[in-house]
Order: sequence, then C-alpha cells, then structure tokens
Amino acid sequence: MEPQEEKPIIYTMENKPIVTCAGDQALFSSLYTPLAQQLPREPVEWRRSYGRAPKTIHLEANFIQFKEEFLPKEGNKALLTFPFLHIYWTDCCDTGVYKAHVRDDIMRWHGTLRLHGSADWVIIVAETSNAKKKSKTNILPRSTLVDRIRNDFCNKQNDRCVVLLDPLKDSSRSRESWGALLLKLRTLLLKSFTQNLGRFEDDMRKLREKRNLPGWSFCEYFMVQEELAFVFEMLQQFEDALVQYDELDALFTQYVLNYGAGDGANWLGPFCSPVNSWTGLLLRRPIDMESRAAIRRGEASLLELRSYLFCRQCTLLIFLGRPWEVTQRALELMHSCVQELCLLEVPVVEGALDCWVFMSCLEVLHRIEGCCDLAQLEANRSHTVGLWAYATDKLKSLGYLCGLVSENGPQSEELNRTVDLLAGLGDEKPETVHSLQSPYKKLKQALSSVEAFERHYLELCHAAEEMYRAIGRMRSAWLVGKSLAEFYLRKGDPGRAEVFLQDALRSYLSEGWSLLVTHTRKQMAECQKRMGRTEDYLQTSVLLASDANLTIEERKHFCQEILIFANRSTDIKAPSACYPSTVQKVAISMNAFAQLMQVQFRPSTAVVHSGAALQVELHLRSLMPVAVHLEQLAVSVHFSLKQGGTDGKARETQSRPGTVLFPLGNSSVIPPSWAVAGPSLVEVQDHSPSDPRILSSAGVVCNNTHLVMRHNDSGPSTDMPSRVSPVHVAVDNGVQMLKTRDVTLLPGNNSIAFSAPSQEPGTYKLCQLCATVGHIQLVLPHISPLVQYDVYSQDPLLSVEPLTDTLLAGLPQRAKVRLETGHYTVKKGDALQLSNIDTMPILTAPSSCFSAAILDSTEELVGQCLLSIHSSEKVTRISLPPTPSHHVLEFQLEMLCVIPLGCDPPEDLGLNEGARHRLRRSSHPNEPMAIITQRMSVDCPWSIYTTPIFLTFHIPFKARHQLLSAGKRKYIQVCLQNVSGVNFRLTDLRLTETQQGPSLKLQSLNAKTQQLVCSQQSVYCVWDVGWKEDKPACLQCVFSANFAPASEKDPAFHPFNYEFQLERVMTLYTMRAEILPAAGEQHCRSGVLCGLEMSITRLVVPDDDEGKADEEGQTEEFPTTNTKLMYKVTDSSGSWAVCGRSSGLVSMPADANANHRVQVELMPLFSGHLPFPNVNVFQYLPNSASSGQPLTNSCVENNALPLPVLLDDQVDAASVPRLGSVRRTATGEQRSGGLHMPRLEPFRPGQVFNHSQGRQVLVLPSVDQHVLEMNAT
Repeated sequence: MEPQEEKPIIYTMENKPIVTCAGDQALFSSLYTPLAQQLPREPVEWRRSYGRAPKTIHLEANFIQFKEEFLPKEGNKALLTFPFLHIYWTDCCDTGVYKAHVRDDIMRWHGTLRLHGSADWVIIVAETSNAKKKSKTNILPRSTLVDRIRNDFCNKQNDRCVVLLDPLKDSSRSRESWGALLLKLRTLLLKSFTQNLGRFEDDMRKLREKRNLPGWSFCEYFMVQEELAFVFEMLQQFEDALVQYDELDALFTQYVLNYGAGDGANWLGPFCSPVNSWTGLLLRRPIDMESRAAIRRGEASLLELRSYLFCRQCTLLIFLGRPWEVTQRALELMHSCVQELCLLEVPVVEGALDCWVFMSCLEVLHRIEGCCDLAQLEANRSHTVGLWAYATDKLKSLGYLCGLVSENGPQSEELNRTVDLLAGLGDEKPETVHSLQSPYKKLKQALSSVEAFERHYLELCHAAEEMYRAIGRMRSAWLVGKSLAEFYLRKGDPGRAEVFLQDALRSYLSEGWSLLVTHTRKQMAECQKRMGRTEDYLQTSVLLASDANLTIEERKHFCQEILIFANRSTDIKAPSACYPSTVQKVAISMNAFAQLMQVQFRPSTAVVHSGAALQVELHLRSLMPVAVHLEQLAVSVHFSLKQGGTDGKARETQSRPGTVLFPLGNSSVIPPSWAVAGPSLVEVQDHSPSDPRILSSAGVVCNNTHLVMRHNDSGPSTDMPSRVSPVHVAVDNGVQMLKTRDVTLLPGNNSIAFSAPSQEPGTYKLCQLCATVGHIQLVLPHISPLVQYDVYSQDPLLSVEPLTDTLLAGLPQRAKVRLETGHYTVKKGDALQLSNIDTMPILTAPSSCFSAAILDSTEELVGQCLLSIHSSEKVTRISLPPTPSHHVLEFQLEMLCVIPLGCDPPEDLGLNEGARHRLRRSSHPNEPMAIITQRMSVDCPWSIYTTPIFLTFHIPFKARHQLLSAGKRKYIQVCLQNVSGVNFRLTDLRLTETQQGPSLKLQSLNAKTQQLVCSQQSVYCVWDVGWKEDKPACLQCVFSANFAPASEKDPAFHPFNYEFQLERVMTLYTMRAEILPAAGEQHCRSGVLCGLEMSITRLVVPDDDEGKADEEGQTEEFPTTNTKLMYKVTDSSGSWAVCGRSSGLVSMPADANANHRVQVELMPLFSGHLPFPNVNVFQYLPNSASSGQPLTNSCVENNALPLPVLLDDQVDAASVPRLGSVRRTATGEQRSGGLHMPRLEPFRPGQVFNHSQGRQVLVLPSVDQHVLEMNAT
C-alpha cells in the first residue's frame, strides 16, 4: 500500500532588513533576544511617496556584526544585502575609558559610514546596575557622558544617541527605556527603508525607460524589479510583490507580441533557441535558484522564464489566500506559452509541449491540494476541473503520438520518439524523488507501456468527467465521453465507444450543433458496422446520406452502402460482419430518406360519393444524393364507418381541404422543434479618445446569448431517443392499401399519384407510408397532420333558390329549382307534385313545357331536356326527365306572392298551406323590408314524406297615414315609401272608404296621376275629407295604387292596397292665445312682465245621455262630455319665464261655443321676435269620490294636484294607450279601500285646434340695457 505523502511546507521569505551592530558585541549579544522579539511586536504606519495609500507593517531586522565590506558599493542595486541601519552599542560609564578607547572607536565607525555615504546610524548607551555600583564618587554623572557623546557626534541630531536603562531588569524604568528605544529603532529603520526604497524605484524606473535603447536587457531589468518584489515580500506586502511580477509578465508578453508583428528586440535572441528541456513547473520551492541564475546569466529558455515567473506568482497567491486564482493563471500560462513559442518560431520536439503541459497541470493540482483541505477542493471543483481536462487531452495526444492507442501497439519509430521525450524530462527534482505520485513518475509510467497508459488515461478521464457532472457542466462531460469513445475506437472496442457517442449525440441534437452531430454519427456508423448491427447501421447511413454537412462524395458513399444491402441476394457465400448471409426485410425510418411535403386530392374537396373516382397525389422530397429506384411505394389506409353518412349536404359543409401541407425542416440533422436560434451579432468599435479616427479596439457582441447558450440538458424531448438510437418501426400491412410500383425518386421534389378506393361510404384515413428498396423497407410510421377523405352515399336533395338577391312580393318572381339526385336514379314517369297556395300562385299555363339542364357532379353541363307541367285546383305536377344518379337537374319556376291588405298581418293564414309574414316597422329608411315567408309542400317520388320548401318575400313598400286638421276641416295624408332597391312607377293613387253607405266626400289634392318613386324615397298624397251627413265615429279607408318596375318598357302594373282606420276625428275645442304688453307699453320688453291670455272654446254640445255618463265617471268611452280640462304652459325654447302658476283646471260649460279665458304672467328673457310658449290641454278624469263634489272655483292651482302630466301632444293616438293606470301610495287605507287617484288623458290629434301655433311676438330690449340681445328663431 502506498504510504501517505506529507503536505509540502509553505516556505516564507527568510530575508529581513539588515541592521549592523558595532561596539560592545558582548552587550549586543546579551540584548539580542529581547530586541529581536520586541521589535516586530508593534505595527508602524508606512507612508509611501507618489500619493500611494499608507500601510501598516511589522518591521523585523537581521542584526549582523558591522564590517566595512557589508557597506554598499557604488552601482550596487541589491536591496536584500543593503544595511538599512547601523547601531553602535556601548555601556561605558567611565570618562577616562571613553576618552581613551570608546571615543576613538566611535570616530572610526562614524568615519567609515560617512565615507560610504550612509547617514542612517544611531548610538545606544546602556546603563547597567553593575556598572553603577563600580563607579566612584568622583566619576561624572551619566548624563554628563551622554552629553559628551552627543556633543562629539550628534551636534545637530541629538535623537541619534539613545540611552537604555537597566535593559536586563524587569522594572517600569527599564520598560519605559525599552519602549523608547524600540520606537526610535522602528522610526529610523522605516525612514531609512523609505528613502532607500524610493531611490531604488527611481533607478528602476529610469532603467525601464531605456528599454528601447540598444543594449538594454530584459534579464537585467528582471533581476532589478524582482529585487523590489523581494523587498515587498520581505515586508510581507505580498500584493505589491505580486504586482511587480505581473508587470514583468505583461512587459515580456508585449515584447513577444511585437516580435510576432515584426518588431523584434535583440535581447529576445536567447529565448528563441531550441527547447532542450521540458520539465514542468516546480512549485514546491519558494524560489527556483537554478532558473533564477539562468535568467541572471541570460541563458534561460522561454519555458524556464515562464516557469520561474509563474512559480513566484503562485507562491505569492498562496500567501494571499487565493489558491483558485492559481488554476486560472496556470491555464492561461500554458495556452500563452504554446502561442509564444509559435510567435518566436522556437524549434520544439514534437510532443515536448504536451509533456510540459501535462506535468505542469499535475504540479499545479498537487500544489493546490497541499494548501487546501478536502472540503475546499470539492467546493471549488469548477476551478480545478479545467486543469484535469487539459492534462487528459495532452496525455491523449502523447498516447496517439507514441503509438500507445492502437490495436497493435507502438512501432519502432514511435518507440524512438518516446525515448526522446523521456530524455527531455531530465532527472527528477530532489523535491519529488520520494513522492510516488509525482507528475514526473506518472508521465514516465504512462509512456512506458500500453497498459500503464490506458490505466492513467482512463483515471484522468473519469476524474474529469465526474468533476464536470458534479458542477453541472454536462456539455463538457459529454465532450470527455466523446474523447473516451475515440480512444475505445482506436483500441478496437466499438461497444464501449458507442455508449459515449450516444451521450454526446444526445447533447448535440438537443442544442443544435449540426457539424458535431454529423461527426458523431460518422463515428457511430463505424461502431455499428464493426459490431454487425445491420439495422442500426442502415438507419445511420440514411441519416448521413441526407446530411448536407457532408460532401457529395461522402453522401454517395453512405447511400451506396444502403443500396448494396438492399440489392444483396440471399445466397451470399462470403458474408461480412455488417451484412449477414441470411438477408431479411429490414424496416427503418423514412424521415431521413425522404420528406412528405404535401398530399393533394382530386377533387379538391376530398369528399366524393360512393363509386366516384378520387386521386391522391403525394409530393415527396428525396434527400438522397442520387436517384433511388423503389420497387413499391404504398400507403396504408384505415377505413372507419363512424364518421360516414348519407347526408350529402352535411358532407359538403364538412369537406376537407384539398391540399395538406407538412412542416418543412431537415429532420435528418436537427429537428425543427429543437432548432436553436442563431446568434444576433453586433459589431462594436472603440475609438481613441484623443483622435476619433484611430480605432483602439473592435469586437462582436451577441444580443441573444440567453437563446444561443441556453441549457436544455435536464429536460430532453420525448423524441430524443429516436434521434440517438434508431427506433424499430413496424410495417402496417392493412387490408386497403394505395400502391404503385417501379418508382424512381430523383434528388429533390417528386410527385406520385394513386387511385384511392371509394366503394363503401365512410372515412378513409391515410396512416402510414412505406417505400420498398430491395430488402429495405423505409417506413413513415405516422402521417401527421391528419390526412383523410370521405365517401358518402347522398340522398336526393331538392332546393329552391331565388335568382335575385331578394324576392319582391306583388311582382312575378323567378326561382331556380335544383334537384341533386344523389344515389337515386330518376326514371321516366317520375314527377314532383307542388301544393297550390292562394297567396303564392305559380304563374304557368295549365299545360306547358319548359327547359331543364342536367349537370354532372363537377357542375359541368351534360344535356338539356323539356319538362312538362300540369296544374289543377290543388296541385301542380312537374314531370321529370330520366336523370342518372349523382347528377343535378335544374329548371326555373315563376311565382307571385300576394301582398296582404293593411299594415297588420293576419293572425294565421294556414300552418300547412299558406304563408306567415311579419312586418318590421321603422322610421329609418334603410331598415330592412317587411318579409313574408311562404311555405310550399312538395311530394317527391323517392320519399314517402312531404318535403317543405320555404321562400321569403320582401314587401317593397311601407305605408303610413296621418290625420291633419285646419280648424274644423280635416285632411288625410298617406305616405308611401319605397324600401326596396328597385325604382317603381306608380299610377291610380286612390283613397276610398270601406264602410257601407258612402258618408265621406274625399277630394284628391294630388296634381299628378302617375309618379316615379326611386329606391329609399317616399311619395305623399293628401285628400280633403268632408261629410255628407253627420260625422261618423270612425273612418275606415283603403289606399290603393298600381305599381310596376320603372325599368320595364311595357310595364304590367300590379296593385298595392293599404287599409287603415281613424277614430275620434272631430274637433272638440279650439284654443287661442294672445300676449299682452305691460300697461302703458305698446310692445313687450325683455325683463318686463307681460300677460298671456288663453281662450278655450267648446265646439260640440254633449247629449243628455252623454252627460249622465259623465256624471257616472265613464269618461273613457265619451271623451266629448268631459267638462273638466287642465292646461299647462311650458317654454321649450328658454325664451320665456312663466311667473306664478303655469297650469290649472278649467270647468267648461256644456254649451256650444262655450268659452273660458285664462291669463298667465310671463316675462320675456330676450329681445326679438320670440315664439309663443307651448300651451297643452288635457282631459281631467276625477276619481269617483271627488266627482260628485262641486268645484267652487273655475281654476285650481296646479300645486294642489299631484297629477302625472303628459306634455307631448304630438303622439300618435293609435300607438299611445289610454292613461288609465293608477298611481297608488303605500298606505294601507288606500290599498284596502281601492280609491282611484285623479289622472290626465291627452286628446287625440285634431280634437284640440291651436290657432296660435307657430305665432311670434315682437319683444323690445329694456330701456336701461346697453347691450342689444337678439334672438332669431
């Protein structure tokens, strides 16, 4: 069992700022430990130049004994060996000793520092308790000695001499002294450090600015800037140190790119030398001193420089706690190194870069595993999986290169190549010698044998695939699987390879990668052919033969593979793995072989009667690159009776479309439902801010990345398996088939016609399409959308259709009789018997003949013949000529619909033999005409039942009447409106009475005897009405006219009658109104009260019987006896203001010419000729309780009577019911007693004549009014 490896040690930078110590070394040695421990304990704030942010650091120091050779020489740029501070230690207490020895020693030390230009020094005088006890009384105090030292050496810098009291004792005085000393040392050390580092940065900046001068060396500059990085690392400022290395990386990369663009530097020559060593990255050392020395000498190769630079960056990133950035930078490094070697045209042994990348990937992974625990590694697999996949690809490339992935093993040439690659690895580094799983050992083992390579390769593949699946990157996992499939194919194991290829194909199909689908299918075809899976191989070959991504030669190759199997005979002597000796019928899908574009029926309705001819035409698009001969093309048909019928009319209304289109799309590559939207790309350009004409950068932005890069792996379509692995299809050998033989499908569109069966009525559905090519059956399992046709058995159908848009009543009209024979054959002697209707006679001679046309099912004329018609009192018999089945017989009939009298339709003119008609009344001229629906019964020879025929006629005219009055004289006006679309000529316009014994004198006031009335126009006729004797209670009149179409030259006029009745036509009352100006005025003025005097006169004297009826309250039957009237004054124009009461009751005496006057106060609101206000008179109908009470006053205020007042006196009396409704209250007394409230009833038109209707009065403006207001009406 392999022992567990120890985690590598994370080295830190061992260098510290150098501080030299001179003077008493024994004193320094005794104080070194507390000094070294306490110096970095307290942080200090480091303020840098150039406005950089201050940082807090902990200062450490490397204390060494002072020697002159440690002082920096002129031109030395090393900061790590530079002494930043010099300290002189002494504990002298005796002045004599100081003068004899110590002062001279300090002078020599100080002179040496000044000679080398070092101004960073300090003198520390330690006072110990032992030295104080030994001192004599005559010795000067300590302060005097310190002052002497300051006078001798620190005249202007007194702070350069520090006193340390009892440094070895633990007392408050000692601690204060130590604190002051440490603070002074930190301050001086930081000051020296800042000054020297600033000078170093200035020198480095000057050196970088000389990079374009001849003789400048990148390696020298590299060492200088790395020295600065070391200093930052020494101060534990790892971020600043990383910045230095990143700047070096960017600078070197820019020079390499310039070299590739033709601008090369001389110092790049050593980096263009051939690569002789391809040892991978070495991250187990903080600093690779060998590589650094090679860089210093200018002898490092490109790989060595890049490896060293990345090693330093990796160390700093781990110190910063960013190990996952190391993996990202590692991938960028490996890809960039390959590109830089190509740009610099560096000769590299084939396979050397693969070795370097493989070992580098494993080394980075090992380094990351060493500084992270298992939980962190599992949580951050997305950062490391790229290195695993990259190492897998490079190991695979090495296996192909060295012949380790083949059925026969490596050859001699490949073995020699392997030896050369292993030689370039060199010896294993000491850091990895004891590691059993080092990248060096893994690569050497993998290249040593086929079995070892397979083991290592499969281990890496499974690790990478598992990580991809764990982080949800299924596309990448399937890509690794496809790589495994290629590996197994080369190893001669197609069974395992197909499993991985199916997963990859499923991914490519779901996301629409057509080129990858094609490439994967070619590999699957090779696997299936090796395994001898004939059906699957043929299906894949069909897909590839129809794939537009392949060349014509490749498509023809796969098509030829299909035809070879199809034409194989059963007596094969030498069968192959894919083509066995026993050849049977193989059924595969037709989707990739050909596409069904459309199905077309003839006739186009896809509905025929039984026995009729029906053709089905299929349009197929062949996807094969060559012509293919089909032995048979068949369509299975499913017959169903559940939708069949015998109603031919219903079948026509449900007819199928004649052409059925199928969705387009190359199903062999990408299904339309899975197609991915193409990228929407937009070009983006960035111009220089200083000069807009200069293009800084350019790029492309995708606006629909959410569609292009969408992830559909979690929910594949249900049809996905049929696209990955072929589905076994079943051939439907139905009873009814549409077949055709010897069909050649050319590339592109083809048309094939079939004769469809139509013997039995029902529904025929096309289910499956099957093409036979030798031993191969190409099957389209389901034809979708639904394609079917109907066969019906039609009963004879009789219909009557008008020849015009509308049939007009009162005029002879022609209608077409259409007989569809259906399955019935009309024999000689068959006849139609039509029942005669009084309101719609058929206008034919009793025995006559007329022409009839015979049409076939396609409405084409077959022949013409004569029909004979015989009429009797009750029926009309039409003899039919012999007509075959499924034909049409057409002839015409002329009929006349009689217009009924009057405007109100009869209640019933017969349910079986007659007509029902309804009149639609409207004052709008464009309203539809009144219609009459006639019902005619027909007895047919093929049925025992009577067939009803309904015809709708339109009355062309609409008439209305009106009673006009002029005092006692009466006039009748009749309006005849033409509501049809035909112009008519009218003649003989007459008005007659219908009651027995003429009692009226009707005098026509119409000047014309013949008039033309156009469509949607009206004609008005007026008659003066007189009475020969007493006036009748009602008038019954008939208006008659003859009309004929105006377009006829010799018109035949037809009558039109309109009967109406008028009731209560006598004038009962007259009313006159006068407007009187104010007293003393000749005319009315606006704003001044004036009087309206109304005079109501009775014209008719009531009889005694009528008076009794009035007393009994029966006023509804005898309105002329009502002696109580109510008037109401209103102004609809807004010109008058009624002052006081506006209505009241009037009691009229029951005498002829009885008169009553009423006066109302008015105020005109405007000046000008103002119309009279409206005066309305109503009948007052009192209740039974109040009818016997005498009226004390002739007029009563309107406020005392809660009456519903009807103001419109222009309503037609025939259309307004009597106002006999009762207004009831919610009191229980009135509900129980049944008392009636008083009510008003308007007079009929003509019963009250207003002599002041339409009059106007002149109103002058007021005297003090400055603005003249005029009202024009």
